[in-house]
Amino acid sequence: MAETGERLKRRKAWRRGRVSEYAAALLLFFKGYRVLAIRHRTKLGEIDIIARKGDLAVFVEVKARRDEQEAIDAVSFSAQKRIRAASDLWLARQPDYARLSQRYDIVAILPGRWPRHFPDAF
Repeated sequence: MAETGERLKRRKAWRRGRVSEYAAALLLFFKGYRVLAIRHRTKLGEIDIIARKGDLAVFVEVKARRDEQEAIDAVSFSAQKRIRAASDLWLARQPDYARLSQRYDIVAILPGRWPRHFPDAF
């Protein structure tokens, strides 16, 4: 019985994460970004969203939490390091790599509110 409850919790968390990432991607799209990838996986880690606006590549971590500060605090130093390493791999594969600048953002998904975008969060 405990196994089933734990499994259900994990499934709900996974589903919430997917919905949150798509909500964040939609927000970025409406803000004029071109979403290139959602859940981009590399051997060094996963990037929730990769988007571009002109020559700016934006690597976004999405966090669904009760409040904004909790979402920001949830992106630990080790997570930031992992995202930077994975973004370096992605950037290295881009034909226009030399032209691109990069930025690391957080999108907070908050209950009952619009998603909140924090540009240049780390």
